[in-house]
Amino acid sequence: MTPLIPHSITEMNRLRDRAYAEAQALRSEAIGEFWRGANHLRLSAMGQAERAARRLAARLTRRDPAHQCAESAEALP
Repeated sequence: MTPLIPHSITEMNRLRDRAYAEAQALRSEAIGEFWRGANHLRLSAMGQAERAARRLAARLTRRDPAHQCAESAEALP
């Protein structure tokens, strides 16, 4: 009579433990990749927002003569 289980219990436990360890390693790698990607997107968005803010400030400075007068008045001794 052939056994229904092709491996011994010890071998099955070893295979299960190895599968759990591989799954944990893959999970940790995936989480790390996710956060690296999220940080890259965050830094990229921050750079774009900073550039947009600088451009807006420069544009407002060019368009608002009252702002220019206030800056020149502050520069006076």
